Amino acid sequence: MGLPTARVLLVLLSVGLTLALGFLLPEALKLLFRFLGFPCDNASHAIVLLYFLFVLFVAMPCLPRGTLPMQGKAVLITGCDTGFGFALAKHLHKLGFMVFAGCLLKDKKGDGAQELESLHCNRMRVLQMNVCSEEEVNHAVEFVRKHLEDPDKGLWGLVNNAGISTFGEVEFTSLETHKEIADVNLWGTIRVTKAFLPLVRRSKGRVVFMASILGRMGSPSRSSYCVSKYGVEAFSDCLRQEMYKWGVKVITIEPGNFVAATGIFTKEGVEKRGEEMWARASEVVRADYGKAHFSHQVAKMKAFVSSGIKEMTDVLNVITDALSSKYPYTRYNPTDTYYWVKLQIMTHLPAAIADLIYIH
Repeated sequence: MGLPTARVLLVLLSVGLTLALGFLLPEALKLLFRFLGFPCDNASHAIVLLYFLFVLFVAMPCLPRGTLPMQGKAVLITGCDTGFGFALAKHLHKLGFMVFAGCLLKDKKGDGAQELESLHCNRMRVLQMNVCSEEEVNHAVEFVRKHLEDPDKGLWGLVNNAGISTFGEVEFTSLETHKEIADVNLWGTIRVTKAFLPLVRRSKGRVVFMASILGRMGSPSRSSYCVSKYGVEAFSDCLRQEMYKWGVKVITIEPGNFVAATGIFTKEGVEKRGEEMWARASEVVRADYGKAHFSHQVAKMKAFVSSGIKEMTDVLNVITDALSSKYPYTRYNPTDTYYWVKLQIMTHLPAAIADLIYIH
């Protein structure tokens, strides 16, 4: 669907909502008030109240909900080699947290792990941690327990940040690729959470999941990533409900497009991935889709590499709030206006209408 058509549909949708709110909502509220035995004149007041609450929800910044002291609180973060994890480890350390930074490449002297170690501070502990390895995760638990100031008080926070991503339409994406993405993003998250949960329960602390806006809505050419993040959303919802009785708060972070900030994709990586997908595709798939279509999808992904929010500040701030607020939100959506609006449309409107606006 072309951009002009999309704009026309958005205008029609806006007009439709305006008419509904202007004419249908007042009549519906009057009927409701009559049914409840209230004066119909109060219906107009109810409309004003509803509008006020809507503006408050959309436009108002996060309200203060109390702040807990950060000094002395220990937090484990996975995936600290690069991206959000690396930046978050330095950020929380600066705020006074004791940080356990899990790095995939510590044993290989990765740049991220070495830079964190160069801080030479007892409040920054870097450990080898491949979330796909049961052995390394178990060793990480023992490492954290050994270096906690008071193991009996447990671990205050666990931030499940480790993740990988790729792209490719379903018929070009192998089952092995789907498994590889899920092994890190979903099963790695579950493995680490189960291993560290006893320590977090002991402190009545926080479990933070790095999900994604693509854990709430699908996107063409991102099925393997979306599947893994939808799974993280489901797991975090279930765990949150189970942890109420323990006093543990479970929070989900759903960032929008921070590709440019994290560097999770590179043009060279996209190009290489495209060549691999085309080479491995069956003759039937290649013939049906055609090289022109495939090349166009790769070109779109290469353009996507430099898109989105350029700084990680919003994500770091909401994770900090999740760890330090007395009453953290269940979900945080650090994103730009475009993706916030798209999320509302894709998750609230009928799928046929949402797809018509964004997909066709």
